[in-house]
Amino acid sequence: MSEKMWGGRFAAATDSLVEAFTASIQVDSRLCAEDIRGSQAHARMLGKVGVLTASEAEAIVAGLDQVRQEIAENRLPFVDSLEDIHMHVESRLTEIIGDVGKKLHTGRSRNDQVATDLRLYTRSCLDDLLVSLRHLQTVFVDLAEREVETILPGLTHMQVAQPVSFGHHCMAYVEMFQRDAQRLQDARKRVNVLPLGAAALAGTTFPIDRWDVARQLGFEAVAENSLDAVSDRDFVMEVLADLTMIAVHLSRLAEELILWMSAPFGFIDLPDSFCTGSSIMPQKKNPDVAEIIRGKSGRVVGDLVAMLVLMKGQPLTYNRDNQEDKETFFDALDQVRTSVEIMGRMLPGLKTRPQVMRAQAERGYATATDLADYLVRKGLPFRDAHAVVGKAVRCAQERDIGLEAMPLDDLQALSPLIDQDVYQVLTLEGSLAARNHLGGTAPEQVRAAIVRARARLAQESSA
Repeated sequence: MSEKMWGGRFAAATDSLVEAFTASIQVDSRLCAEDIRGSQAHARMLGKVGVLTASEAEAIVAGLDQVRQEIAENRLPFVDSLEDIHMHVESRLTEIIGDVGKKLHTGRSRNDQVATDLRLYTRSCLDDLLVSLRHLQTVFVDLAEREVETILPGLTHMQVAQPVSFGHHCMAYVEMFQRDAQRLQDARKRVNVLPLGAAALAGTTFPIDRWDVARQLGFEAVAENSLDAVSDRDFVMEVLADLTMIAVHLSRLAEELILWMSAPFGFIDLPDSFCTGSSIMPQKKNPDVAEIIRGKSGRVVGDLVAMLVLMKGQPLTYNRDNQEDKETFFDALDQVRTSVEIMGRMLPGLKTRPQVMRAQAERGYATATDLADYLVRKGLPFRDAHAVVGKAVRCAQERDIGLEAMPLDDLQALSPLIDQDVYQVLTLEGSLAARNHLGGTAPEQVRAAIVRARARLAQESSA
């Protein structure tokens, strides 16, 4: 039992199946850098407060540097018998520097240690993801600027509703991902709280300086309740919820790309390097990357649900159930980060087919609302105008023509308020230009939104 760092209490060896079942090293090994960084900060602090001598603290810090190097070079084997990354690091440290290594764990527990590691790792992942989100937003802004004048049939209920600028449509995703970034930035504040010093659950009898460790590790706050500090996984659930929102937004985008590239739409073409073919149908070009991103969203939603269920029945304080928090969390972080990055690489190569988009907008009577607004400006109540335009659309459908092709006499038969100037509002360009207000689809407004977005992204990138 001497091989186990906690084995003094036990008279029998751990069953081999139990050892494999309870080991977490294959999952938490990715926390090695954070574990070593946290341990070095802890050792330095113990040296400052006199729990360790200066030479002992220096030896531990130097030994941990060697452990870090060995892990980076894949020279430290991971084995189930050492259970987790904490045991691996401490065991190897003790082999390198001798019994002094056994003093590292003074004043702490694996409970507050893993919570610290996970917060450090999460903080780093959030920072990386925020950079990727800003890049994706920039890609959309570039695409919007390129396609300001491209007319897209805007849909509601998957039916043609009103014409919009394709650039305006792109800017909608800039707004979505902006809110996602804001949620991550807000969550980061609650992630960036130091739990180390809570020890197993009640704190420690040693004269530790938690704020010293916080400053070393870049934490903005220190957890004020030891029970909560070791058992809190709110930050994991919150970040998972934010990741799920990003995944949903990516899925909506992927769905549009898939639809737009299909033959019935034919609005866009995606670059060959982000599509695949069929093993049997040589003509196929499938938007597999978009489909996989859409599929990943369900996986991320599942990760969130798994974490919520994991936590819902746990009493205070730490329970071994929490070992299961990392696998789903890491999965969601990986899937969302990769999806954001690959979308950001695919979209610059997107090619639009403006004539196809325009034809669909014309076919769907997309300027019907403009005709109703025209009648309202002539003095007709909106509900009456709505009825007149409905009849005009039905008449145009029966003749298989657009509203802009309706003879003036036929339109005037529906309402004497209609005059020759009506044809100015029935053009797609006129419809876009008329919505010239903040948030509207007029090209002038889209260009203004692009300027604001670029300024905002530049400010955030430099912050």
